[in-house]
Order: sequence, then structure tokens, then C-alpha cells
Amino acid sequence: MESSATRRRPTHCTVARILTSNEPSSQQPLPTGCYLCAYYVHWALARDAGMGYLAKLSSVGSISEEETCEKLKGLIQRQVQMCKRNLEVMDSVRRGAQLAIEECQYQFRNRRWNCSTLDSLPVFGKVVTQGTREAAFVYAISSAGVAFAVTRACSSGELEKCGCDRTVHGVSPQGFQWSGCSDNIAYGVAFSQSFVDVRERSKGASSSRALMNLHNNEAGRKAILTHMRVECKCHGVSGSCEVKTCWRAVPPFRQVGHALKEKFDGATEVEPRRVGSSRALVPRNAQFKPHTDEDLVYLEPSPDFCEQDMRSGVLGTRGRTCNKTSKAIDGCELLCCGRGFHTAQVELAERCSCKFHWCCFVKCRQCQRLVELHTCR
Repeated sequence: MESSATRRRPTHCTVARILTSNEPSSQQPLPTGCYLCAYYVHWALARDAGMGYLAKLSSVGSISEEETCEKLKGLIQRQVQMCKRNLEVMDSVRRGAQLAIEECQYQFRNRRWNCSTLDSLPVFGKVVTQGTREAAFVYAISSAGVAFAVTRACSSGELEKCGCDRTVHGVSPQGFQWSGCSDNIAYGVAFSQSFVDVRERSKGASSSRALMNLHNNEAGRKAILTHMRVECKCHGVSGSCEVKTCWRAVPPFRQVGHALKEKFDGATEVEPRRVGSSRALVPRNAQFKPHTDEDLVYLEPSPDFCEQDMRSGVLGTRGRTCNKTSKAIDGCELLCCGRGFHTAQVELAERCSCKFHWCCFVKCRQCQRLVELHTCR
């Protein structure tokens, strides 16, 4: 069922920047259909996950003094020590967290769960802290974000402790010359393992959730490693390719996000089981083939995210913008969980009648266009 409404401008929702626990939230308007979104993800998952510290970094400028490490809430002692020893790397860690939340929101922009949260709850609520698929993706994309950002910082010369990967040299089997600045993915991955994984390892190998988090952290980093690419440049007279020099480069982070989203859709439900003298995660359904190091795993099924449940941190889909013509998950039937949707005429401002003027700028008019906006009941 549809209901029409008189012409009106879209309402606004608010994005809350998660700060330290005793600071107020800063706010800015976003278009209709958004929810309160945290800027930093993995380390802001929940108090019981103990990963709230990078969310606090969003309110900190450059981390250039050891005293700042002491003030960052949520870090265990070993992480504080790593922060002090690696002050120059911490800004890259913060950028990695930013990449992770942006990519999470992009990949799930049309899903019932869209990486949204309320700042009045533990960030992401129990949905992520209880070992769901969503938790698996968040941990994977976040560890990947840190590895990616640190690697790029190495290659760009921002960090004194690392630079280009000098192990890639000589002539390749394909006949081209390894040269240029290959991305030092080994350093980025190693730092992510040391800094991100240390909290889970401190819980002990017997914790089911620690095993899950560690596995998904590594799966996130492997999503970068398996998509490393070779970039080349030709040298010769008049652009000929008499000599070709190449280097290894990390993939675009969007490609990493796509890869992990596919792993999310095919994630394996697991349970802890004693294998020999240690505990391991095995498929809950014995008919499923064992997961690989690149797959995502989860311990508990996810809710359907249809209705608001503030205790669990589920916002529901009421008020979300949907696609009337789509039969996929972003379509009004599925996204609105069969409740129907509202239709309203809204004014959209956009550039039009653009003309190039010599020299050299483009001048456009501001045009108003009426469009139909569909939102879940």
C-alpha cells in the first residue's frame, strides 16, 4: 500500500561522532534515510569487547606525545606500550579506522543492517558483541583498514620505521624488471597483527569469541594479500615498451570491501570444539566443508533487523529509504519487511544547464526537480 503526501522537503537525521565518554557529541545533518552513525567501528564495538579506544581517537588530533597514549581509554597495557613506541604510526591506525567505517557503510548501504548505531548504546549494541555475521565483517574490515593504511603510509614516506618493500627486485619470470616502490604489505600486516590482535590473545585461547575475532581479523588482512596487484610503467622511445618496470601495490580498499562482503554472504556458522590438545572453531553443520583462512566465521545467527529493539541496539528499518522498483534487498518489499512504504514528493536541488566559459570555468544553474521518495512504514 502506498500513500501520497504533499510536496515537502526531506527531513534530516543526525550523525553522531563518538567521542570520549565525558564529551558531548558533535552533529551535522545528513539526508533522509540515514541513522546515527559512528565514524569508527571495530574498536568501538562494545564495552565487553574492550575495543572502544579507536572511537576515542576521532576526537584526538595528532597523536604525537606519549601522554596521549595513556589517556586513550580502552587500551590494554600492551597496546599503550605499542602506542608509545609507535607514535608516528597511530595516525595511520586512525585513518584505517575511518576507512573501515566508510567501507562498512558503503557495502551495507542497501541492507537492513547498514552499519548504523545510536550513541546512547554501546556502539553497535549486542548485534555485534554476540558473535554474529555482522561482527565478523566489522572485525575483518577493520583489521584490513589498519593494515592498508599503515602500508600506504610506509610507501608514501610518512613513517621512519618502514619504507618501500625492498625484497621485490631483480627480473620477474615474466621478463619485466622489478623497480619502483612496492607497497610494504608485510609491515602493514605485521603491525595490524601486533596491535589489533593483542587484545584477543590476552583473553586466552579458550575463549570462543577470541578465536572468532582472531580468525576474522586475519581474514580481513588476507583479503588485501590475495588481491595485491602488479602495476607497471613502460620506458622507450616515443612511448614504446622496450623496457618495462613493475612494482607490487595494494588493491583499492573498495575492492577489499567487495571481497569481504562476498565472504560475509557466504560466512560459516561455527562452534568451538576440542581438537587434540587445543580448542578450534569447526562448522556447526557437519555437512558443510571446513572454512579456510580467508572465510568469515560467526558463532550466533543474526536477528532480522526489521523491528526496533533498543536493548539489542537494533534500529529497525522504519523510515529507511527504499527502491520501489527493485526486487533485491534494497527493494521496498524486503527492506520494509512487508510493512509497506510511504511515498512523498520531494524537491531535489541539482546543477543543470552547465556551460564552459573561456577561460576556464564551468557555470551552472541551480534547478529544482520533483522526485518520489519511498520510505518504509
